Amino acid sequence: MNSESQSAGNQKGAPLSLVSDNSNNRTWLLVLSIILVALIMRAPITSVGPIVDKISTSMGLSGGMTGLLTTLPLLAFAFVSPFAPKIAARIGMEFSLFAASLLLTAAIIVRSLPSVYALFLGTALLGTAIAVANVLIPSLVKREYPNKIGLMTGIYTVAMNLGAAVGSGISVPLTDGFGVSWQVTLAVTSVVALVAAIVWLPLISKNGIINTSVRVQTSAVQKGTKSNKSVWNSPLAWSVSLFLGLQSFCFYVNVTWTPLILVDKGLDQASAGWMLSLMQLVSMLSTFIIPIMAGKRTSQRSIALLISSLFVCGYLLLLLGGSVVVPLSMVILGLGVGGGFGLAVMFFALRTRTSEESAQLSGMAQSIGYLLAASGPFLFGLLYDWTDTWGIPLLLIIAVSIMYGIIGLYAGSDRKI
Repeated sequence: MNSESQSAGNQKGAPLSLVSDNSNNRTWLLVLSIILVALIMRAPITSVGPIVDKISTSMGLSGGMTGLLTTLPLLAFAFVSPFAPKIAARIGMEFSLFAASLLLTAAIIVRSLPSVYALFLGTALLGTAIAVANVLIPSLVKREYPNKIGLMTGIYTVAMNLGAAVGSGISVPLTDGFGVSWQVTLAVTSVVALVAAIVWLPLISKNGIINTSVRVQTSAVQKGTKSNKSVWNSPLAWSVSLFLGLQSFCFYVNVTWTPLILVDKGLDQASAGWMLSLMQLVSMLSTFIIPIMAGKRTSQRSIALLISSLFVCGYLLLLLGGSVVVPLSMVILGLGVGGGFGLAVMFFALRTRTSEESAQLSGMAQSIGYLLAASGPFLFGLLYDWTDTWGIPLLLIIAVSIMYGIIGLYAGSDRKI
């Protein structure tokens, strides 16, 4: 019996088969809502990097303040994530995601105002909104699609990566090609966030198509099965958290420092940027495939080792190879980055019994994970400053990749928190 079947079996008798009990309209509306939220979960962050020089020059920001524009959302992820399950328990998961979409819309607009204070306030608020969505979407998938967790996880993680790629890809063309201000460029993503909020409305409406009595009954069943133990006391939960954390550590090091490493290998800046895009595009493939593979297995240890090996091989090529092997290293790292994230998100469902436990594990893992992620680019850059070479920093991240595989052996074992 595969993990998804076991998950469904564990909930037998509980009203988790909401999809089959409701209309096709609700099913497709819910899928669309998840995709729209996923599309906007990274785009407001990735749209900053390509035009950050314009933002810092316009606002007169120091180097440290400029760096805070990308670090602040990660810190918000870390500190807000543990509270997202409590918010959902109080006001409902659907309403929480609706509110997060509205807050994200407002935050993007505030960030686009011509004020330094608004810039940082909006950045902190959008990090808060995205943190709620980060935690609750995997839990919603487990609750609504217990027999299709792998497929739905693949769909929304691909949508998230696609949004990230588009967000970084349109910034320069909008500001340089169309001549609009950076404020207008950053505000563009608010349109998707607003559409996401509107699409959530019929799912939370009292007289809409969502079955309120079923949702209440589901909540009661979950409360009846809830353990008194906190996920923070579970070694398995810690392993899942560190698994996500080390993957995020590698990802944010990649997007921050890979272009500079490639320039030092002889590539021009444009080519280095295209290589980073190649890595992001390739990651979409493994982001979709790995969750489906993971959902068909009771143990995911072999997948975790495979992803760890991809990281190690990709970084070794960067360390030892010349410019000729750069495309190969980007493809390998892209497969590792995408697969690692997809597998980590799958663990939120596969290592728990209920959607409530899934939300708690997601909140814990993303709190720890994004604290680690925020430290990655800083430590990597600090080592480069000390050594004036990329060799030592790359050896560090190879060691992190090996540790990632070791932790994956425990996180990927067939057990529940």
